[in-house]
Amino acid sequence: MSNGSSLKAVYFLGIGGIGMSALARYFKAIGVPTVKGYDLTPSSLTHQLEDEGIEVHYTDLGLEATKGLTPKDSLIVFTPAVPNSLGEMVAFRSAGFHMVKRAEALGHAVEGKKLFAVAGTHGKTTTSSLLTHLLHESVSTSAFLGGISSNINSNVLLSPNSENIVAEADEYDRSFLWLHPYLAIVTATSPDHLDIYGSTDAYKEGFTSFINQIVRGGTLIYKKDSFTPNQIPQHICNISYSSPWKGEKPADVYSDNVEYTCEGIRFDWHFPRKGLHFKQLLLHTPFAINIENATAAIAAALIAGSSEEQIRKSLASFKGVKRRFEVIFSNKNHIYIDDYAHHPEELVASISSLRELYPNDAILGIFQPHLYSRTRDFYHQFASALAELNDVILLPIYPAREEPIEGITSDLILRELPQKNKFLIERDEVVNFIEHYPTTLPRIIVTLGAGNIDRIVLPLQQALKSLSDE
Repeated sequence: MSNGSSLKAVYFLGIGGIGMSALARYFKAIGVPTVKGYDLTPSSLTHQLEDEGIEVHYTDLGLEATKGLTPKDSLIVFTPAVPNSLGEMVAFRSAGFHMVKRAEALGHAVEGKKLFAVAGTHGKTTTSSLLTHLLHESVSTSAFLGGISSNINSNVLLSPNSENIVAEADEYDRSFLWLHPYLAIVTATSPDHLDIYGSTDAYKEGFTSFINQIVRGGTLIYKKDSFTPNQIPQHICNISYSSPWKGEKPADVYSDNVEYTCEGIRFDWHFPRKGLHFKQLLLHTPFAINIENATAAIAAALIAGSSEEQIRKSLASFKGVKRRFEVIFSNKNHIYIDDYAHHPEELVASISSLRELYPNDAILGIFQPHLYSRTRDFYHQFASALAELNDVILLPIYPAREEPIEGITSDLILRELPQKNKFLIERDEVVNFIEHYPTTLPRIIVTLGAGNIDRIVLPLQQALKSLSDE
């Protein structure tokens, strides 16, 4: 399955997911004759797949989905977000088709390549997209990304002649254990997905298992203090990184001398034991955590063979990732930013960056909690992070793959917020609410969340434009 040469069809259950759609594009690109699939609702991603000749449907076809496909030369790829009760899932299983989770399909797709895997509770998508850009502009690479890179306007990059490949290593459902990296970056091991792991210790043990899969002689680049020395396997090299500009002690590699300018963010990068000091590097993406992401990505790019000159030039041309602190609208009256932040630490990073950039402006955050279990586990931390905003609009919890949990609603967060202007409204009411905001609308507006809050981004952009034109 690693090259797909014997396959006549690959069928995706949940094809509209960011990781699933990347795999669909991959199998299409390597010449599998039939690539198609099902998803619950249309989206910009599914529309793009259809434009590229990949058939997508939105109705559960049940047994009919198997027509024209044979078990011996077809692969069914599914995501845990799709329920086992789905008629198509039942039909394929009953008919004896080879069925694999997305993570296993990704593991086979990257097999035989020099894999640069990026793992961590947060920062995976930006770090992997930045590393992809650094390698693409220097030594060449393929990539499977968990977001749409603004530089390539895609979540997949295919360079058939390159031995390098960058991929996100997702810890959910222990998916990253299908990967055997040449180099792994671990950005953070803060607890998450406790519905899967059961405890903080088990969650961190998952990352320890992952780094033990780094190939002999490979490299681990990790956020300082994510692992103890005895957790790091002896058969690999290891490089820690830190952010002294945030008050942390220097690690093996680190960045400092951070300066916000009209161009973006400038900083210095250091690797003392190699005698390396890159001065005044420039990132145009004005999100403070991106310096930390870049600190790790630069180290990985150097190991891959990139030069300082290539890294300097590529950093300056990095455009970021869609829905990662993405500026949607800006004029003298309002600035609207959309961000994927859905974990408390991600909210802290996003909101603190907004405060750095706009210290004198009021900020309104519109947040959609993602998953009942995550809200249950972290509602205190969510409220603490959101407390740094001037105004807050909360949306109901986006359930994704989960059934409701009794007593777990967005109201748990709302009750702990100190703001006078705090509201809980339905997603479909947001745009009208902004157009008739009950008090003075803050100049800075940010939407936050990993669910379907992205569906209001364009309508909200239009509403703000209209308000500015009045």
